[in-house]
Amino acid sequence: MSQEEKNIPVEQQRLEKEQIEDMGSVYRTRGAHAIHCLTVIGQVEGHVEAPQGQKTTKYEHVLPLLATVEESDQIDGLLVLLNTVGGDIEAGLAIAELISSMTKPTVSLVLGGGHSIGIPLAVSAKRAIIAPRASMTVHPVRMTGLVVGAPQTYHYFDQIQDHIVDFVTENSRISREDFERYMMATGNMATDVGTVLYGAEAVKSGLMDELGTLSDALSYLHRQIARGKKRRGESNGETNG
Repeated sequence: MSQEEKNIPVEQQRLEKEQIEDMGSVYRTRGAHAIHCLTVIGQVEGHVEAPQGQKTTKYEHVLPLLATVEESDQIDGLLVLLNTVGGDIEAGLAIAELISSMTKPTVSLVLGGGHSIGIPLAVSAKRAIIAPRASMTVHPVRMTGLVVGAPQTYHYFDQIQDHIVDFVTENSRISREDFERYMMATGNMATDVGTVLYGAEAVKSGLMDELGTLSDALSYLHRQIARGKKRRGESNGETNG
């Protein structure tokens, strides 16, 4: 155990351990600036619980957590680590909308996979980074289970898909035409419609901002936090002067 860890109260260590186990997040790192680390793993769970045994990210945990991060004076930035297969569309978009609206520096890092509704989550941060061997699956909106075969159902699918396309193209450099082309491609996936983009391809397409690793994500956050504090300091100096 390091000297820094020895100086942390036992109760605080216990609470931090519980937060990692229950919510997949670390309240704040102990580097130069206080950064909240949130993981989005497995399936993004919506209004219905996922089957027992599946790894999930629960939106009812994440939404209030993000509001707390935005309001807290003790947290300077947000790091989102993604390795997700996708999941509930409404829950995923709700989380993505919150992240994109935050005023604090935010960065996402796709590790392993950022598939399906994980794509809006990845691009919602101010800087979107993907590991060289990570992948992202772009595909049309799909629904499992009983579906009413009526024109209104298909119209609803189109509306939801338009919302996703709008959000992704507004929060990244990819064009609407390119994103929809990847979404509807038929020759890339063996049993489905869509496209799998790996690290360099995702950056080249404009979907992600850069290839990188954890150190790149943290470096970006620390730079942005430092710049923000410097600007606020200069502004306060001018006001007080």
